[in-house]
Amino acid sequence: MNAISFIPLLLALTLSPLLLGVINRTKAFFAGRHGQPLLQTYFDLWKLLQKGAVYSRTTTWLFRAGPMIGLAAALTATLLMPLGKCPASLAFPADFLLFAGLLGLMRFFTVVAALDTGSSFEGMGASREVFFSALTEPALFVALATLVRETGQLSLSTMFGQVSNAHWLHSGPALGLVVLALMIVLLAENSRIPVDDPNTHLELTMIHEVMVLDHGGPDLAFIFYSAALKLWLLSALVVGIVLPGTGDPRLNLLLAVGAVFGVAVIVGVIESVMARLRLMIVPQLLVGAGALAATAFLLALKLN
Repeated sequence: MNAISFIPLLLALTLSPLLLGVINRTKAFFAGRHGQPLLQTYFDLWKLLQKGAVYSRTTTWLFRAGPMIGLAAALTATLLMPLGKCPASLAFPADFLLFAGLLGLMRFFTVVAALDTGSSFEGMGASREVFFSALTEPALFVALATLVRETGQLSLSTMFGQVSNAHWLHSGPALGLVVLALMIVLLAENSRIPVDDPNTHLELTMIHEVMVLDHGGPDLAFIFYSAALKLWLLSALVVGIVLPGTGDPRLNLLLAVGAVFGVAVIVGVIESVMARLRLMIVPQLLVGAGALAATAFLLALKLN
């Protein structure tokens, strides 16, 4: 491990909230509005950290532990994510399994904290979250398995370090399907349109937001920051495939950071030109992501 391996971690910790600002400004552009400041998420996080938290007497330690464990899981997953051919702070064989498991752990404690309130609305959101995650996780695993097959590497750092123009020339269709599958996973995991609407206030249609209705103060700040980190991590997954890299490490990092924000712009465009899907249609979209990833894996087997 060397000093340069901490650069992806520092970039994620400092710039991840800015992704939400880019998405909101992109949506404002399409709506013909000026929009909120790019740094609004930082202001909101700071404001929440200055407030106190109120806990219901019906909740247990699980409600208080949920945001902290979720943030710890997101921070640990950030240690495993490389960026721009720069290796991650923590890398070992099969670390992609731990990466996916940490995202699942983050979701699990968010769901448990929601159920601990005893609220029927939060229980409804938790049920939807678990159902949709059961469809997105196979797509994520199969997409990562395709990259393992394509590169012959078991670590995220070496896996993305091996992706090159030669891989795109040889297995372009498989990698393209992986990118599409991961984009759908990104939208679903981050509760974005067309799967969920993060700005809705209708409890009957909310998924993620309804699970955190009873959180406030620092706990809500931890949840928002964890969500920003997850958006950064999944965007970095897509960027690691799309950008093969150059011979200059500094240029690789610069291009990768720009591409991550490019993914945020794409998310903003999608949310501006599409409406949220009906809940009964969302599972079909997520199963489609799994089908895309499975097709990519079969292509990788055939081409290799």
